[in-house]
Amino acid sequence: MNLSKLEQNETPFYYYDLELLGRTLQAIRQAVADAPQFHVHYAVKACATPAILQKISQAGLGADCVSGGEIVRAIEAGFPPSRIVYAGVGKTDREIRIALQHDIAAFNVESTAELEVINALATEMGRKARVAFRINPNVDAHTHEKITTGLNENKFGIAMQDACSAIRLAQQLESIDFIGLHFHIGSQITSFEPFVELCHCINALTEKLEAEGIEVRSINVGGGLGIDYDHPEEHPIPDFEGYFRTFKEHLRLRPSQELHFELGRAVVAQCGNLVSRVVYVKHGIAKHFIIVDAGMTDLIRPAMYGSFHKPVNMSAAARGEEGSEVYDLVGPICESSDVFVKDYEMPLTQRGDIIVFRSAGAYGEIMASQYNCRPLPGSIAE
Repeated sequence: MNLSKLEQNETPFYYYDLELLGRTLQAIRQAVADAPQFHVHYAVKACATPAILQKISQAGLGADCVSGGEIVRAIEAGFPPSRIVYAGVGKTDREIRIALQHDIAAFNVESTAELEVINALATEMGRKARVAFRINPNVDAHTHEKITTGLNENKFGIAMQDACSAIRLAQQLESIDFIGLHFHIGSQITSFEPFVELCHCINALTEKLEAEGIEVRSINVGGGLGIDYDHPEEHPIPDFEGYFRTFKEHLRLRPSQELHFELGRAVVAQCGNLVSRVVYVKHGIAKHFIIVDAGMTDLIRPAMYGSFHKPVNMSAAARGEEGSEVYDLVGPICESSDVFVKDYEMPLTQRGDIIVFRSAGAYGEIMASQYNCRPLPGSIAE
């Protein structure tokens, strides 16, 4: 990132490093080059900025969508419908019709109630809907409670013990083509062990279904691979080789089966940065505050999850600032939770300094709001 270029733009805005995104996509391709049964989809919910989507679609990845709007956005960016899968617990009739109209690769179905609606709409439209059932393997991903999704008490998916009966129902419906199983245990998973446990659960379920005479043509293991928020410079690209190797070694994939992945954060998080400008430096009785023009409306993850995005004072680095101070970095929103980080040592900071929040490419710009009547942040990708 070039400081002079950053200073020329109105803050706050998102800056995306397309060169890093390109290297990340190449690392993914290399990691699955020896596994023709592996198919990687990008989770559009992480970042739907057109320039980002276009580069990912050009790299040959499919798209994982969770709304009708994401399906439309993905197709506009160049993703072929034959590589689009669609999940979500509350698919509306309008959204289901959009997916059927475009003949997407598969619906990841999360309840038998949803299955029956898809069948009715597909029959009405003269279409056949390919479906995979999202199954809860009850695997603890050991991540934040708000981003774990594979436990029995989560709103997502169908319990393992109900899988067989749900599939039997699907096989009876005239406009449904049952193709397989879908799983997703959570997000920001930094150990491979939960994925190993997931493999064991899938192996057991697949064997049980085969004993019942049920063919599983496709398995979708979701995503969830985490990134290093603390040291983005040292680890700009996740360990894709280790991630995919886990499934190569522990999942007993049949020769005729396809294996699908849905990676989001791991693809785009490190290439995105939130660029802000210091409005005031405030010296309190017990605390020193850096108040920037970016806030929870631009990057809600710290307020929602307590997430850390490494702040870098680009201006202080450029002027060779040698002194430091412990600050709370806060935004301008009229909420006490509008805090990026507390008690953080930074170079001595001045009004007008450019501060960049790293690792913000996933669930940053896409989750921005207009609370306090603030404009949405812009973006630059280069």
